[in-house]
Amino acid sequence: MQEFKLSKVPTQGTISNILAKRQQYESMDSTELTFKRQRAVKHPELDNVLANWVLQWQARRVALSGDLIKEKARQFARQLELGERTPEFSNGWLAKFNIHHGFKAQKSYGESGSADLDAIDRNMPTIKEKLQSYSLQDIYNMDETGLFYRMAPDRTIARRQIEGSKKDKTCLTFVFAANADGSHKIEPLIIGHAQRPRAFNRKSGEQLGFYYRSNAKAWMTGLIFREWLQKMDQQMQDANRKVLLLLDNASSHVVRDLPLTNVQVFLFPANTTSKIQPMDADIIAAFKRRYRRFQLQDAIDRDEQQKADIYKVDQLIAMKWAKAAWNDIFSKTIANCFKHTGLFER
Repeated sequence: MQEFKLSKVPTQGTISNILAKRQQYESMDSTELTFKRQRAVKHPELDNVLANWVLQWQARRVALSGDLIKEKARQFARQLELGERTPEFSNGWLAKFNIHHGFKAQKSYGESGSADLDAIDRNMPTIKEKLQSYSLQDIYNMDETGLFYRMAPDRTIARRQIEGSKKDKTCLTFVFAANADGSHKIEPLIIGHAQRPRAFNRKSGEQLGFYYRSNAKAWMTGLIFREWLQKMDQQMQDANRKVLLLLDNASSHVVRDLPLTNVQVFLFPANTTSKIQPMDADIIAAFKRRYRRFQLQDAIDRDEQQKADIYKVDQLIAMKWAKAAWNDIFSKTIANCFKHTGLFER
């Protein structure tokens, strides 16, 4: 018992069963040998075809999210005509499926934003005093975010860690702005690499229904920001409104000498925005979650078409998904994110 680190002496029946399956155990790898005895699956045909599908993409070093696997399982269930016997495909179902096949969820983490809590405490009274002069309807926040619109999910489910796969980092920058009660979402500005990408079919972004600008790195620049801000100011003039715009202190946010009449800009102190900027309080995250739903469904369709890259999408389609995702964010979601910053205690 001590030699094999057993808690109790196995019965003769157990030993006989192990010896009878000796060849099966010898063919297993170390991961499979650590599995505990598992219950028989309810739908073995579905289980097998789904597991094989996961392993095929693993062999091609393609990341698969849990949501993508569940959606593919639903598709296989329809093809197998399970009908009323179809599982719910909940997170619990996914966890059991992963355990049964030795799949594990792995996530690669990027750098998280840092915040100077002392700076927040020092500046909070001043910020709140400034906000008291405006109604929630007239307080806006704007922020930019990069979207790697072709990138596979950063959490993958596989039997082993996927190495060597290159992530597609083709990026668009999106500029989002909304007011504190969620009643007004400004049309997003999209910044790409090319003025007229191939997907535009020689048309301009404006002709295709987008507010679109471009530069070599697809970044926000001082000139693009000033154009955006002057456009917002003109919109508020036309609506006869005086508003406050909350911004982080990014180097591109150059306001000096701009002839603004209806928009007053307030810059957050350095190293505070990750905690108190409303767009960082889950609004942009909500947008990206909605975008990924479009990507997930398209990946399923591309898999059915046996495409080599299930995440590949052209820029125009990605822009349409993004626009729909932004429009799909509820006013209540935006209002709650503003409240969660702690800036709007009234």
